[in-house]
Amino acid sequence: MTRRTVTHFAFAVLFLATLSAMADAPLNEQQARKAPDWITEGVMYQIQPRAFTPEGTLKAATARLPRLAEMGVTVLYLCPVFVSDDDMNRDNWSPRQKASKMNNPRNPYRMKDFYHVDPEYGTDADLKAFVDEAHRLGMRVMLDMVYLHCGPKPVFLEEHPDFVKRDDGGKIKNAGWSFPALNMANPELREYLWRNMEMWVRDFGVDGFRCDVADGIPLDFWETARERLDAIRPDVGILSEGQRVQDQLKAFDLNYGFTWYGTLASVFNKNEPASVVRTITEKMAKNRPQGARFIRYVDNHDISNDDWHNRREKAWGAKGMEAALALLFTMDGMPFLYNGQEAADTARHSIFGRAPIDWANAETPAGKARFAFCQKLCQLRRSQPALTRGTLEWLDNDASDAILSFLRTTDNEQILVVLNLKDRPVKVKVLNVPAGPFKPLLQRDATAGDAGQFQLGAYGFFVGKK
Repeated sequence: MTRRTVTHFAFAVLFLATLSAMADAPLNEQQARKAPDWITEGVMYQIQPRAFTPEGTLKAATARLPRLAEMGVTVLYLCPVFVSDDDMNRDNWSPRQKASKMNNPRNPYRMKDFYHVDPEYGTDADLKAFVDEAHRLGMRVMLDMVYLHCGPKPVFLEEHPDFVKRDDGGKIKNAGWSFPALNMANPELREYLWRNMEMWVRDFGVDGFRCDVADGIPLDFWETARERLDAIRPDVGILSEGQRVQDQLKAFDLNYGFTWYGTLASVFNKNEPASVVRTITEKMAKNRPQGARFIRYVDNHDISNDDWHNRREKAWGAKGMEAALALLFTMDGMPFLYNGQEAADTARHSIFGRAPIDWANAETPAGKARFAFCQKLCQLRRSQPALTRGTLEWLDNDASDAILSFLRTTDNEQILVVLNLKDRPVKVKVLNVPAGPFKPLLQRDATAGDAGQFQLGAYGFFVGKK
């Protein structure tokens, strides 16, 4: 063995030993994978097609995209538009589907054909046109992939009966919601689904995926999907609808963060102290790789679908909702807007049938004020690197039942955030605020005094830059 060979061998052994040591390190000492810049710096907007327009089609949705670009949205997350199962046997409907009383078998999360657009929404060409228009306007598109289960009559079932799980007697097993479970132990099924994701990226130009119930699917499936998608385009973004702590080591760029949302909602709905938001945020960071990212939201297709009679907009009021939105846009992670929030929409939504946003509300003074507020939040995030690249440092305060206070910091700037999450005025002293004045970037019902003193009205907030 030559000296060069010995050297190379020694280097290889050292490299493998380093990798092994990294893998054995506690999860919070490992580093999350690097996400594309459009994820790190983005603002996500969810389009639920049956709510987004009265027509409920991709063509109608495409026509509204310029308004979203004007607001400052950069990432569009499109609920499933693939062919859904039309089986009328209610035994195969989910409990929520039955409870909706829409009498519609076509649940967008109960797939019949992963490879084509449902005629309800238009054609495959309409989806391509949607993606092209979004790109023209400077926005990215993520499709919603549902790979845990399928409908009772998927197009592949006759040729591939083993694509679904079965019991010892050959009867199809359900994954939940009365939907047949896909058989991820079958390598042919995995190939079928990997090629599906590849097709949408390669042939339609989509930029990424939101993966439904991702925790229910083996992580190695997603890790291989990532490798294959990277070979086509290395800037694909992938969002896990789940909270598996290892997700962002190799496979995913973002996680949903249900626990974080539920904790925030408890502050508004159950009068929990604002400090619980800090507690859960710190706990989630401690249990995950360094740099792990979450979407930050207060509404989505599931929340509005289940609680349409008491939409967050109604329950929290305009001021409460805007305090929550200010938090989403100044926290770490990616802020997420649900369609209609920019119009302060309170209409019924349902994923099980047509129930559109009340876009007439967008033309009222309240609707126009909300659009301007969301536009300001998008502009603030775009113009302040500390909000996308900065660290998050919580600051103690003497009114933690109502007030959240923190710094977002880069080498060149600091942004101070003080928010009142309660419907009452609060006088608060924030501790350890860096010396020097903070110039207001965004504030409502807020007066800043000396030495960290603030007077905040009900749901008031202060965002300032040093």
